[in-house]
Amino acid sequence: MDVLLNFSLWASLAAIFFAQFVKVPIQYIATRRIDWALLTSTGGMPSSHSAAVTALSTGVALEAGLDSPIFAVSAIFAIITMFDATGVRRQAGEQAIVLNQLVADFNKFVDDAKSWTNKPDQEKRKELKELLGHKPIEVFFGGLTGIALTLVLYYIFY
Repeated sequence: MDVLLNFSLWASLAAIFFAQFVKVPIQYIATRRIDWALLTSTGGMPSSHSAAVTALSTGVALEAGLDSPIFAVSAIFAIITMFDATGVRRQAGEQAIVLNQLVADFNKFVDDAKSWTNKPDQEKRKELKELLGHKPIEVFFGGLTGIALTLVLYYIFY
């Protein structure tokens, strides 16, 4: 049951939940629309992936020290995760936008040519997920979220 006492693990999980939750009011401020689906979605401000890995690294740094091998592992893991969030995953999201538009255009063409509207929506198409990756600013604020939340939790519990 030592896992229940693992501060770095709990700080990372708290950072994920906090970052996911705070997306709803941030989106509301930006669009004046509440979207509860953001609680379980990828992408958006702030990056929960970045918050999690920076919380993990901050927790490890606080408990094991900046000179520990485990901090080195967690720091490199955080860098790779954050780089991936702004690189590969973001590009996949951009491609999904283009592919979804192509599918929409094709469906409109077919609709005009046949009685496409008689088919159930589920059979027409399944949209690819467009909100996969993050903008650099989202990753930056996700990282700050993870660090700040972990420092607050550390000073509360230790």
